[in-house]
Amino acid sequence: MKFGKEFISQMVPEWQEAYMDYNYLKGLLKDVLKFRQRNTAAAATPRASLKRRVSLYRAFSGLTGRYRGSPRKNSEDETILVSAIDGEGSEGYYQTMFLRSSDEGGEYELVYFRRLDEEFNKVVKFYKGKVEEVMKEADELNKQMDALIALRIKVENPLVGFRGGAGGGSGPAERRQDDGRKPEGIWGILYGEGRVHMEAIEEVEMSGKGIKPNIASLEVLDHVKINIEPETPISTLKIILTSSSDLSFTKEELRKAQDLMTKAFVQFHKNLRVLKSYCFLNQLAFCKIMKKYDKITSRNASKAYLEMVENSPIGSSDEVTKLVERVEATFIKHFANGNHRKGMEILRPKTKKERHRVTYFLGFLSGCSIALVVAIVVAIHARGLMKSEGRTLYMDNIFPLYSMFGFIVLHMLMYSANIYFWRRYRVNYTFIFGFKPGNALGYREVLLLSSALSVITLAGVLSNLDMEMDKRTKSFEALTELVPLGIVVVLFLIIFCPFNIIYRSSRFFFIQCAFHCICAPLYKVTLPDFFLADQLTSQVQAFRSLEFYVCYYGWGNFKTRSHKCQDSSVYDVFYLVVAVIPYAFRLLQCFRRWIDEKDPSHVANGLKYFSTIAAVVLRTGNELRQGKKILKILAFSSSGIATIANTYWDIVVDWGLLRWNSRNPWLRDKLLVPSKSVYFIAMVLNVILRLAWMQTVMGIQDFPFLHKTALVAVVACLEIIRRGIWNFFRLENEHLNNVGKYRAFKSVPLPFNYDDEYDNKHA
Repeated sequence: MKFGKEFISQMVPEWQEAYMDYNYLKGLLKDVLKFRQRNTAAAATPRASLKRRVSLYRAFSGLTGRYRGSPRKNSEDETILVSAIDGEGSEGYYQTMFLRSSDEGGEYELVYFRRLDEEFNKVVKFYKGKVEEVMKEADELNKQMDALIALRIKVENPLVGFRGGAGGGSGPAERRQDDGRKPEGIWGILYGEGRVHMEAIEEVEMSGKGIKPNIASLEVLDHVKINIEPETPISTLKIILTSSSDLSFTKEELRKAQDLMTKAFVQFHKNLRVLKSYCFLNQLAFCKIMKKYDKITSRNASKAYLEMVENSPIGSSDEVTKLVERVEATFIKHFANGNHRKGMEILRPKTKKERHRVTYFLGFLSGCSIALVVAIVVAIHARGLMKSEGRTLYMDNIFPLYSMFGFIVLHMLMYSANIYFWRRYRVNYTFIFGFKPGNALGYREVLLLSSALSVITLAGVLSNLDMEMDKRTKSFEALTELVPLGIVVVLFLIIFCPFNIIYRSSRFFFIQCAFHCICAPLYKVTLPDFFLADQLTSQVQAFRSLEFYVCYYGWGNFKTRSHKCQDSSVYDVFYLVVAVIPYAFRLLQCFRRWIDEKDPSHVANGLKYFSTIAAVVLRTGNELRQGKKILKILAFSSSGIATIANTYWDIVVDWGLLRWNSRNPWLRDKLLVPSKSVYFIAMVLNVILRLAWMQTVMGIQDFPFLHKTALVAVVACLEIIRRGIWNFFRLENEHLNNVGKYRAFKSVPLPFNYDDEYDNKHA
């Protein structure tokens, strides 16, 4: 792979604009090369060959390149003069003077060096700013560690008889008990007795006179308050009711504080490694581009320029390297119990390797799915189900049971396509969703899961048909009807399986986000939470299928394939409630985000979901109570308002498009997809697919070749496809917002808050 492509592939996506523009500088060098090639062709005369022949008779300079009686450097051979210029305050910049601008074609090289200086100064400025940020963050972590160590001493009390962290303590001789027992805690360790966890052992300083403990002061606990996010709805309600954040000095509080500090150190270590990678890649890029310049121009300018790069902050600063070493040593000591291997595995998790067996099973299961589809089509044609009298009975009872799995499989297929295109266009979706390194599913894994579910579902459909077609199995009607219920049970068992199989970390992450959606106002809303809630709004028909499962197997007579669900008022009420629940999740999340962030845009977003809830209620009421004209008018008007509001929000807010004054008219300034027509097609499709749900209001209930339930399933599939399109552009816009703010790091909440008086005193 060429360096240019390798350079781009190794970039931090959110910092892409802060890297050296290697391709642009390479283009400038191509202009220099083209000019020289034109001049070389024009100057290919006998006179040029004569000059070359005369050069063969010059005195030999020696293999070492040293001349006797002459300086090593000749000022006439110098190409550039590089200097560092001090600016106002701490700002400074580097400037390159091109000494051969009077040469033929020198203007091209002058343009190159001017742009090279701009790129270098941009990189240096960005790097210095990021170093200042990480140093401030390191100072904050120092304060947090002071509070954590003091809390450890207070909770675990490792020194029996020790009074006050900062005051004097008792020595080993004074701590011996009258009964002859040897001292406990840290003094017991020094005497070789017992074993205390590393979290309870304080630093010990060696001095010339002996050993004395350097115990952290407990005074800091008087100036801090706990800042731990509640883990359960009950703990959230307790915090709301008590409104207290004082330390209670419990082991549970210490555990939560240590967990938060562990996450903070892991993230901080990752930030430092990313910053080191940024520094190294840019140094390598400047080295490559200057070597290329020397090769094209036959000059020797790279040495002087690279010396300047080496002496600049990105070449000479070792603050980040030292900070990485100190962070690793601190983490291993305080959070890994001194186990170096364990600590480094947490700080530097191994990257996930692509497994060939995933590709193999994906191809195998996909082939099985296609074969089962063909078998089902043949079975339906052989039995003539499309024209049989039992067609309506089958569509009313069995089709809704299996269609739910079709909705799930289609959504997984759309999500796998999203992952593929996010990777292709370098959307950092793992960072946006907050996936742990090495645990994020790739598009192959998602396709594998969807194909496995499709095989199970299609096998169930085929077995259902076979059991009905075979005279020998007609007596097992109950078993025939229980096939879809068995698939549901298997699916839920896999999702909630506690064993480390079938991507447990991803399953638990999904369960956690789903639980946060259910308890929306009691948890701080993160992007994965509201992103999942948005997906659920496109699976309303799947939730209604689950309701039908409960009715069909709970109150209906599934042995005779009969039920009276539509005749029950309770079923109708839940039919309405189930459709509203996903939108209610999003409404509550908007309310919580407005409370946390005080951003009025969340209020507008909440009103949008409220209008959608009103439209769903009126539309469902019109569907269940046909014949009332006023209800149909209200349903039509509310659906129209909700459609317009949702479409505008999708395109303008979520996708960031329709900016008439942008560099790309009616789109936005930055686009990841090269073809602009893709965005216009996506906007048109979003509008058309949004209008699909209006078919229930317009009274379109059946087609000559489609049953009512089949039409509902088709409309639900169109909504899932629309959601898949929305997913890509929504995350693209989120990624570009991160790029615009150079936001490549996750902000991890810290466990302790210092009071203002203490901060000012120790500033």
